[in-house]
Amino acid sequence: MIHPTTRVLVADLREHIGQTVSISGWVNTLRLQRKMQFVLVRDHTGTAQVTHKRGGEGDELEEQLEHLTTESAVRIVGRVVDNDVVKLGGLEIIPELVEVLNRAETPLPIDEQTGLEQRLDWRFLDVRKRPTAQLLFAVQTTLEQGMREYAYGQGCTEMHTPKLMGTASESGAEVFKLGYFDRSAYLAQSPQFFKQMAIAAGIDRVFEIGPVFRAEPSFTSRHATEFTGVDAELAWISDVEDVMVFEEQMLAHAIAKVATVHGKAVQEHFGVEVVVPRTPFPRITMAETQDILRAKGWDPEGIKEDLDPEGERGIATHIKEETGHEFVFVTHYPTSIRPFYHMRPADRPDLTLSFDLLWRGLEVTTGAQREHRYDVLLKQAAEKGMSTEPMQDYLNAFRYGCPPHGGLGMGLGRVLMVLLGLESIREATFLFRGPNRLTP
Repeated sequence: MIHPTTRVLVADLREHIGQTVSISGWVNTLRLQRKMQFVLVRDHTGTAQVTHKRGGEGDELEEQLEHLTTESAVRIVGRVVDNDVVKLGGLEIIPELVEVLNRAETPLPIDEQTGLEQRLDWRFLDVRKRPTAQLLFAVQTTLEQGMREYAYGQGCTEMHTPKLMGTASESGAEVFKLGYFDRSAYLAQSPQFFKQMAIAAGIDRVFEIGPVFRAEPSFTSRHATEFTGVDAELAWISDVEDVMVFEEQMLAHAIAKVATVHGKAVQEHFGVEVVVPRTPFPRITMAETQDILRAKGWDPEGIKEDLDPEGERGIATHIKEETGHEFVFVTHYPTSIRPFYHMRPADRPDLTLSFDLLWRGLEVTTGAQREHRYDVLLKQAAEKGMSTEPMQDYLNAFRYGCPPHGGLGMGLGRVLMVLLGLESIREATFLFRGPNRLTP
């Protein structure tokens, strides 16, 4: 007998009833009874039941099925049969050939009860065994696709900026230093400077999705030392409002795409409804935010100008009660807690034309209008006590006609975390990197 070699996915088996097919996947469950052998085989599209009636001595299939182990990689050739009794789609496969492609060792290092940290140690198995984890990366793909669609539609050019820098970016804090031939280099904590150089290069709208590195010794559920950033920079803007409009429209477009493609599956696996946000998102200044929170009793020790996580959750709750909206732009952060390159209003030099976007109380984006005037940048850097010499390549971009511009940096993992109702960014990342985790 010539067996088929073209693989059929489990999700497509109903199209092959009565035919002999080849499926490939992992052994999900073994039920080896006295008269019957049932093997559930799982691929990335679903699980199929393989049913074999024991034939006694000399039954080669019986012997092969008997010695399978959970999570072994197998190829099964057999006839697809319609059987209403079978819970998995009312189909079963009567095997003709069993090929063990890679036998899994026993016992497995993780199971359904294993805690998150140990699951991260065996992340390839964790993702493979859980349809929920598989769905997360399908959602991530669709989310990114939606963001790119919107950005391309708005005339953005996708760029790939360097992740190695000769000088520490921005303040010089929270960067990873590494050897670079006969000198030192740093991992980029943001594509910020390079995005602005692209604007100065005449590329009107810049878009990038790429790795970002932060040497923060933070052990919270929302911090990582390496994460994927979604960045955009827009030239010839009128004010920072142009940047916020771009972002809210981009998110609404991308989330709508996720709702269309994965809404039902997300509800089933995560118990979360994908709600497409209406635009515009609410806006509130930092000063107004602090007034509202302090009136409600918020008074964190040592924090006078910024928001702590409790404050972010508090203002999000207030906005939700007032407007029904889960997103809010908090604007006009004080100069003291923003980078030197954020533009300041002419009449309020103590403030910046900046914003954070909060979604359900979690900061997912920081953005601003940038200062594009060379002399003002020098002045603002000096006010912060910064040496401009290491940044001269960056500053040169503003000496020869750089246009007004602004942009944003968004954490992809945080967006996924909120979208899917996850408790930790560790679960929204394939291979998490944190202060205590550099493997696998």
